[in-house]
Amino acid sequence: MSVSQRVDAHLAELYSDRLNRDALVEWRDQLLTAMRLRPQQSPPAAHRNLWDETDVALITYGDSIQSSEEKPLQVLHNFLNQRIGAMVSWVHILPFHPWTSDDGFSVLDYSSVNEALGDWSDLTGIAVDYRLIADLVLNHCSSRSVWFENFRRGIHPGAEYFFVPPENFDISQVVRPRTSALLETVITDSESRAVWCTFSADQVDFNFKNPAVLWEFSGIIRQLLDVGVRIFRLDAVAFLWKTSGSNCIHLPQTHELVRLFRTLIECAQPDAIVITETNVPNTENLSYFGHADEAHAIYNFSLPPLLIHGLLTGSSQHLRAWMMSMPPAEPGTTYFNFIASHDGIGLRPAEGLLSKSDLEKMVATLESFGGLISRRQVDGGESRPYEVNIALFNALSGTVRGPDALAIERFVCAHAIMLGLEGIPAFYLHSLFGTHNDVERVIHTGHNRSINRHQWPLHQLTAALDDTESSHRRVFVALQKLIQLRKKQPAFHPNATQFTLNLGDFLFGFWRQSADRRQSIFCIHNLSDQSQILSMQALNLIATDDWYDLVSDQGFDDSVTQFCLDPYQSLWISNR
Repeated sequence: MSVSQRVDAHLAELYSDRLNRDALVEWRDQLLTAMRLRPQQSPPAAHRNLWDETDVALITYGDSIQSSEEKPLQVLHNFLNQRIGAMVSWVHILPFHPWTSDDGFSVLDYSSVNEALGDWSDLTGIAVDYRLIADLVLNHCSSRSVWFENFRRGIHPGAEYFFVPPENFDISQVVRPRTSALLETVITDSESRAVWCTFSADQVDFNFKNPAVLWEFSGIIRQLLDVGVRIFRLDAVAFLWKTSGSNCIHLPQTHELVRLFRTLIECAQPDAIVITETNVPNTENLSYFGHADEAHAIYNFSLPPLLIHGLLTGSSQHLRAWMMSMPPAEPGTTYFNFIASHDGIGLRPAEGLLSKSDLEKMVATLESFGGLISRRQVDGGESRPYEVNIALFNALSGTVRGPDALAIERFVCAHAIMLGLEGIPAFYLHSLFGTHNDVERVIHTGHNRSINRHQWPLHQLTAALDDTESSHRRVFVALQKLIQLRKKQPAFHPNATQFTLNLGDFLFGFWRQSADRRQSIFCIHNLSDQSQILSMQALNLIATDDWYDLVSDQGFDDSVTQFCLDPYQSLWISNR
């Protein structure tokens, strides 16, 4: 099937109930032209793995590191080259366009770079050295954008770009991620109109029922590809389509839009990757793999709350049960594993995996460590915690019994687990240094999420990393070692076999095996603050192989029947 035929099929699924055949053909041709695609070219095969064990991602704002001598994107690029180097291969720079709120996710103008950060050449420079990830903020844009100003005036482009529900539109079942009003009344040149705002009054939802919006985004994608972006994060993609009487999340048309975006992107750039960002319960999140025709990778949103819960309680029970239920990703798809990001710890992905009492205890513990609780509206007007805003280092500064002296060990253990799992590991920049809660920034901005969005002066960060006694250097050195080890192991390929082990309540373990079956790695982690005994008979250590721990370089021979793991110690027991 050619790209022209495939786009035809996508458009027919989306718009055949409101557009005739001639109109659909016209929009198809406009999309192909915007993306500079030849109608007869063939899409790439679906089941290609565009990654391997050497791939590690970094998530950062463009201005997380600052210096008075250079623009932030230049500072970031130099820091990456000088301090990070080959530790990471993918770099996700969070929204870099001009914006009005939500630290970039309320975009003013998709065609330009925020002057305070730098310019397009700065992004291209980073894209030369790393695979560049960019956000495609699809669901909404700023209420102060030119498009929305044009909407108010009834002129193009913008007049019909935003979703205005008809008077009889039933919103009773709509799933809300926030407590803010869903509909905001705005005064236009002709009348007052209620516009749909999923996230805030400053973030007005697009109307993808209008194919002109789709066409606009095809041009945005083309521009991002031209400057070197190779990985696209589809932000808040679950909310794109609205239908009366539905929950307005994960609708069939939304999935069709993801398939269409993938077709356009990978036909324009065969090695490009699409990642969906859907902070929702686990089974809903998994649906965005489709049949290897939607996301190449999905954010593994259940991992952060479950792993943090396990380390706070010392119990592997819930983490292990979830792991055993997770399907292996098909070839050509994979998990995007993270345990910290620019957002907080999402709680919705833990629904159905942790009990209400487990969630409440975890939230209370994190709140005692300085965490701030963000809420959403549910049925009946009740508000419920949906996110804990806290720096990961603070989140792991103790257990449910309170703070202790094992914060660094617990923090490193969390990342050792992430690095060993099926999928691509992604580090938030601040996790590499163990950055603490930024309470002053919260006071300054008035937003809970600012607690985990610290801006390091370059000279302070450099000094902290050079100080052999600082917690920041200790964290960085430990994580650097683990990353370097991971990148050398075929059994850590994102699609290598994974099997969950049952080693009791305090130990969390899983087995990875390379595609050629030559390498096996048993990943064993002590989730508790007490020493734990591992029975070596619980592992399938083949007698003809030589086994040793990659982390400590300690060997295991036939005489070793038990091994004592220190609190939060990790073992990567390999046969090569």
